[in-house]
Amino acid sequence: MCYLIAKKFNDVGCLALQTEHGQHLANFKKKLIKAMGYDTIQFVTISRPSAYGEYEPYRFLETEQEFEEAVKNM
Repeated sequence: MCYLIAKKFNDVGCLALQTEHGQHLANFKKKLIKAMGYDTIQFVTISRPSAYGEYEPYRFLETEQEFEEAVKNM
């Protein structure tokens, strides 16, 4: 288990999606980067949110679709 994090540079807080490592995650992350670019949003995969206080507060989303929509609205 891991978490995909989307954080807008210089903003407080982030979006988080609990997921699994593997090719599906890599493809999903590439899709998001292609849609959003590298300029304003950082995408990071972390093992546990409690170890990464710099991303707090976390807004946990339930599905990839919810996560993708929220990222597009950042």
